[in-house]
Amino acid sequence: MGPGCDHAEVAALRDALRRSGRTAEGWIDHWGRDARQVCAGATLYVTLEPCCVWGRTPPCTEAVLAAGFARVVVGAIDPSPAVNGKGVQLLRDAGIEVDLASGELAHQIKRQNDGMRKFAATGLPFVTYKYAMTLDGRVAADGGDSRWVSSPESRRLVHLLRAWSDAVVVGAGTAIKDDPQLTAREVPCRRQPLRVVVSKYLSIAGETALVRTVSEGPVLVVCGRGVSAEKRRQVESWGVETVAVDEDDSGGLDPRAVLTELGSRGVRYVLLEGGPRLAGAWWRADCIDKVVAFVSAKVVGGLECRSPLAGAGVTSMAEARPLQEVCVERSGPDVLISGYTREPY
Repeated sequence: MGPGCDHAEVAALRDALRRSGRTAEGWIDHWGRDARQVCAGATLYVTLEPCCVWGRTPPCTEAVLAAGFARVVVGAIDPSPAVNGKGVQLLRDAGIEVDLASGELAHQIKRQNDGMRKFAATGLPFVTYKYAMTLDGRVAADGGDSRWVSSPESRRLVHLLRAWSDAVVVGAGTAIKDDPQLTAREVPCRRQPLRVVVSKYLSIAGETALVRTVSEGPVLVVCGRGVSAEKRRQVESWGVETVAVDEDDSGGLDPRAVLTELGSRGVRYVLLEGGPRLAGAWWRADCIDKVVAFVSAKVVGGLECRSPLAGAGVTSMAEARPLQEVCVERSGPDVLISGYTREPY
């Protein structure tokens, strides 16, 4: 599935035709009449409002009308400006009964489409910040060693998170010091995520695991506009792509500029695996939508050890930001805590 592929309504109609022994070739003029023989008077359940505009595919509302449904139950309105209730109104104007889900069901359906909904509303991908920490809140030992804070079971879940993401993002420090591959391994994976390094000064070496494995999945380094063309050409000669974005008021690369660039490349889900500095900057910029924390039953001690978010924090507990829809579960010997920073779009 992807851009230009059948939307859910059309895929469901084709499946209904196949199950009935009919063909499902062509578009509305050909198979819509056949679909009517199977679906006329039936109820169609969709999680997202049928689209009513031409894009890479024809409008889904045309397929719904051609199939002769009497009733459509819609889980959530499409927040895209081009649709946003127009599909529902078109169906109602055509005499089809349309019911909208409400309450907890509607909420869960919106969560199911988080990436699409956020991008439609803001132009930015949905960001999940993942980290592992010890029982005393440290992401590394005093000497910087972080392998491994979490258990094998938790690390396998991280590979699943990567497989479900369009892009995995780290900072230059993580790319150099931890030297991760950032690929999804030993789990089902349709395609490897775009591996992204955020590095203002294009600080990446040719011998890093990311560069060595560039044939396994694309690598993009996001740098500042002050980086010379010569340095960018050198990095690009390794098979790595580079792109420059603006800085924010603090002098670092603007998180929203980074996300805008990723969104323009079709990225809808970002897994942020960066260290405390990068994560802290994205947190302060309000660019993190979900937090996934693996807490291990280990204690490292020490005041100088790193915590998950660097930078200035709040001065009182009353200012602390609570997560929503918090889920607590076991991950091997670890505890997995996840939650959202805001309501669904």
